[in-house]
Amino acid sequence: MKIAVICANGKEGKLIVREAIARGADVTAVVRGENQSAATSVIRKDLFDLTAPDLEGFDVVIDAFGAWTPETLPQHSTSLKHLCDLVSGRETRLLVVGGAGSLYVNPEHTVQVMDGADFPEMFRPLASNMGKALDELRTRTDVKWTYISPAGDFQPEGAKTGKYILGGEELTLNAKGESVISYADYAAAMVDEALNGNHIQQRISVVAE
Repeated sequence: MKIAVICANGKEGKLIVREAIARGADVTAVVRGENQSAATSVIRKDLFDLTAPDLEGFDVVIDAFGAWTPETLPQHSTSLKHLCDLVSGRETRLLVVGGAGSLYVNPEHTVQVMDGADFPEMFRPLASNMGKALDELRTRTDVKWTYISPAGDFQPEGAKTGKYILGGEELTLNAKGESVISYADYAAAMVDEALNGNHIQQRISVVAE
């Protein structure tokens, strides 16, 4: 299987590359600068400079893009639209590293995590922009997309256990009543979906056991 990882130099991107290579996938890192991932095949371009031919021949494109400053937050939408346009109408699947703020906390799916009074105010703009990008992604019937939300406590330095619980649109808690997952276990879940393709045009979520 041929997989391209967008923003492969990021913390999550590097782990996804490493996990996919360990599973035997042919992985290409898409990076702006020097490749810092484990991939030996590289496309050195800014995400917004990618063209449709750049992504030809890939079974899966994994979007690990992230933006954090107020002026770049809208790029969650514009970058995802650009990638969708590049793979529109193709068999290539687009998998997106998503956020937890847009997960629902009620069965009616009218209240999201980011709507809670205890949701950190500093993360609300990020969650709102990522949620908007997801809403726009849901309209793309021309793309074989999958959006994967992590647990609420997404731990960069957390250990890899190799075990996780697969959830859906609602915030899922483990047996300890926690919503937590490490970047490493999230990467394993992402690569599982890349290899199996079980949730096309769906948002799923993952939490550590």
